[in-house]
Amino acid sequence: MWHRILTLFVKELITICRDPNSRMVLIAPPTIQLLILAFATTLEVKNTTLLVLNEDAGTVGRDLVARFEGTPIFTRVIHMRGVDDLKRALDGRVAIAALHIPADFSRDVIARKPAQVQLLLDGRRSNSAQILSGYAREIVARFINERLAHGPSPPGAPSTLRPRVWFNPNGSVIWSSVPDLVATLTTIIGLVITSLSVARERELGTLEQLLISPLSSGEIIVGKTLPALLLGLMEATVMLVFGRVLLGVPVLGSLLLLYGSITVYLLAVIGVGLFISALAVTQQQAILGGTVFIVPSILLSGYASPIENMPDWLQVLTYGNPLRYFMIIVKGIMLKNMPFDVVFVHLWPLAVIASVTLLSASWLFRHRMK
Repeated sequence: MWHRILTLFVKELITICRDPNSRMVLIAPPTIQLLILAFATTLEVKNTTLLVLNEDAGTVGRDLVARFEGTPIFTRVIHMRGVDDLKRALDGRVAIAALHIPADFSRDVIARKPAQVQLLLDGRRSNSAQILSGYAREIVARFINERLAHGPSPPGAPSTLRPRVWFNPNGSVIWSSVPDLVATLTTIIGLVITSLSVARERELGTLEQLLISPLSSGEIIVGKTLPALLLGLMEATVMLVFGRVLLGVPVLGSLLLLYGSITVYLLAVIGVGLFISALAVTQQQAILGGTVFIVPSILLSGYASPIENMPDWLQVLTYGNPLRYFMIIVKGIMLKNMPFDVVFVHLWPLAVIASVTLLSASWLFRHRMK
C-alpha cells in the first residue's frame, strides 16, 4: 500500500513541478504578495492632507497648527480663508480632515477655560476618518496638557497616560500583518493545489487510468494529500524566511510547534480542496469553487475586522472556519511565544475540522467514482 501511495505521490509532484507555469504560480506569487500586501494591507493613515481654518489671532492657535504640521501624519497642511473654502475643499476630496480653530481659542486656553476646536471629517472614507479623529484628539489633548503644565494645575486636571505596547513594542504594522498574510497565503496555496488535482485528472482524461490502477480510493486521496502538504509547508517556510530576513518579523515561539500547527491546518484546507476537486468537472469549476471558499474564509477569520464586531449569528459561523484558529496560532507563536497549552485550545478545533473535511472528501470521491 505504501509503495503505491509513494508512486502516486511522486507522480503528483512531477505533474505539478514539470509545468513551468505551475512552478511560477507556486514560487513567485506568494513571495511577491507577501512583500506587497505587508505594506498595502495596513490600517495606518499617514502622509495625508489637513485643511486648516484658523480664526484665532493669538499665539496659542498658531502653536496648535504648528503641532499638526510637525507630525508625520499630516505632511501637507492647507490653510483656508473661510468656511466656504473649507466646505468646497471637503466636497472635492482635497483632504479627509479639516481643523477649525475658533476666534476665542487662545483666550480660553490662557484663561484655563474649556477650549474647543472643531474637526471636520469626510465620512465617505469612514475608516480613515475614524483613525484620523483618534490622532487629532491625541495631538490636541497633549497640546492642552502641556499648556496647562506651565501654570498651577486646577482641580481635576487630567492624569498622564503612559501607554506600553506588549508583543509589538515599536507598534510596527508589519509585525501585525505578516503573520496574518502567512496564514492567508498558505490557505490559498494549499487550496489551489488540491482543488485542481482531481479536476485536472478528469479534464485530461487520466482519471480513468488512475481508477483502473491497483490504487484504492483512500490511497488516491492520501497520494494527492501528501504533495499538497509538502508544497504547502515549503511555501510557508519561504514566507517565514522572507518575513524574517527582509521585513524583520521575528519568530519568538517554538518552530516545532509552529510547523505542527501548519501541518494540521494544511490538512484541513487540503480536505476542503479535495472536496471541491471531487465535485468539480473542470479546472475552471474548481477555481470558482476555491474562490467561493477563500473569500468568506478570509472575511470571517478576523483579518479584515474583529470577529467580536460581527453579528452574533455570524460569529457562530466563524467556529467552522479553520483560518480563524490558525491566524491566532501563527500570530501567537511568532509574536508572543505562545505556550503549547494555549496553542492546543485553538489546535484541537483545527484537528476536528481536518478530520471532517478529509473524511468528507474521501466519501465524495468514492461516491462520484461509482
